[in-house]
Amino acid sequence: MDRPTAVSHRGYSEHRWKALAGMCVAAGMVWLSFADFGVAVPTISRELSVSLPDLQWANNAFSLSTGALVLAAGRLGDVYGRKRMLEIGLLVMGAVSLVTAFVPGVTGMIVGRGAMGVGAALILPATLALIPPMFPPEEQPRAFGAWMAVAWVGQAAGPAVGGVLTGLLGWRSTFWINAPLALVGLWLVRRAAVESTDPNASRHIDIPGLLTSALAAFCLLYGCTAGQEEGFTDPLIIGLLIGSVVLAALFVYLQKRLSDPLIDLRLFSSRPFCGALVANSVMNIVFAGVSFLLTLYLQEVRGYGPVAAGLLLLPSTVTILLFNPFGGRVSARRGARLPVVIGVLLLGVGTLVAAIIGRHYNYAILAAGLLVLGAGLGLMSIPLSDTAVAGPPEELAGTASGMFKVTSMLGGAFGVAVTVAVEQAVETNQAIDRAKAAGLSDADAQQLGNAVTDSKLADQILSSVDQATSDAITAAFQEVEAIGAGRAMGLAGLLAVVAALLLPLIWRTGPAGRAEPAEAAEAVRPTEAS
Repeated sequence: MDRPTAVSHRGYSEHRWKALAGMCVAAGMVWLSFADFGVAVPTISRELSVSLPDLQWANNAFSLSTGALVLAAGRLGDVYGRKRMLEIGLLVMGAVSLVTAFVPGVTGMIVGRGAMGVGAALILPATLALIPPMFPPEEQPRAFGAWMAVAWVGQAAGPAVGGVLTGLLGWRSTFWINAPLALVGLWLVRRAAVESTDPNASRHIDIPGLLTSALAAFCLLYGCTAGQEEGFTDPLIIGLLIGSVVLAALFVYLQKRLSDPLIDLRLFSSRPFCGALVANSVMNIVFAGVSFLLTLYLQEVRGYGPVAAGLLLLPSTVTILLFNPFGGRVSARRGARLPVVIGVLLLGVGTLVAAIIGRHYNYAILAAGLLVLGAGLGLMSIPLSDTAVAGPPEELAGTASGMFKVTSMLGGAFGVAVTVAVEQAVETNQAIDRAKAAGLSDADAQQLGNAVTDSKLADQILSSVDQATSDAITAAFQEVEAIGAGRAMGLAGLLAVVAALLLPLIWRTGPAGRAEPAEAAEAVRPTEAS
């Protein structure tokens, strides 16, 4: 097949759907890499003798590097070509994944997943930003729907895929599987996609903005992760969290002052764009955190292997696919806000239902919760992407899609860090209280409390007692872990419910339920002078 030079009678490439297939493969690979690692964590922990916080860094390194660089990557796509950035991202992610699969030790894994995130940062905004120029307006909802369906199925089915790969081929296969996916995506994109740039875009990259935004994200995630071991009253942790707020404020200040900022703040004059970012952040915080907790819970508390644990989380994938086209139809008739608000609410309700397993495990309850939250994700996915990426003017498509993906990746990383921190805080307090009630000294009670979240310390304690005592301690550990997971998930569910109630105040609508009057869209369009 020739390279895509022919266009349809309306001026759009006749190969656009084949190009979309390649873009979806690329996006699916990114979200699969984001989600398939968590289910392998218990296996990796045993094989490499590393702690959960260390493996959290391996998990979050991918999200952190992607979130920190995706805005700059969106700008590079605007300037040098979105197709070109997508091709480079596929090459980088495929090659680095293959190398990381064979690098020994947890340090190499952290560095490798961070480098994979560089490729992911180039892929995500390009795949979204290529849709508006390649598809006519009437086809864009279908194109965004296909992209979002693949992205969310990749994220929702990630634990199942990761579990099967880990169980059959070993945990390193979760890395090298990306190489063939990258080759398929690259072949389709090179042969079918049409290049897209913004001819008026500045070639200047906002280095101060890039550094302050990346450092703010790093301080926030490092503080949340390290605080699990050091305690959140530790001066270093407090300093990091305060530093993240200061750096974020400095970033906003710089964006207002610079002539070529990393983010064109005119985007935020659109209420629907702001609402979409808030909803997307909450969606990723909740779903990423809950998915990570459940993969650990099913293996460490319920005793399932990685294959079974991953497969047990599949119900959400079913309702994501079922409700994905329905959300697009509702959005076309009633505006995007309605399905997004209902979707966030269903996400919260489903998470609260799933949280019941913290004390009374019943897979039917867990499956019901996953089905409900999956329905929420499917319902809001198309309206969100259509509002955040197709809503702003085409010349800002790269920046808009980059900002949209920042909230996805950093939201997901933050969700994992915070939900695990809440879980571990609950577990430690529960274990200490039970140990004191059993008559242990404060020092012994504290040691048992610490052992709940420190696998090495737990092994030392269990190896120093007789079998009956070891079994009793293990059962107690599992019980408090279940309580911790349930409460952390409950808080995540409440966050989604509250966000659904507040979202209409942020995302205002105009007459007939439409997102906003036409003037709002014009507000973000650059003037002739710019």
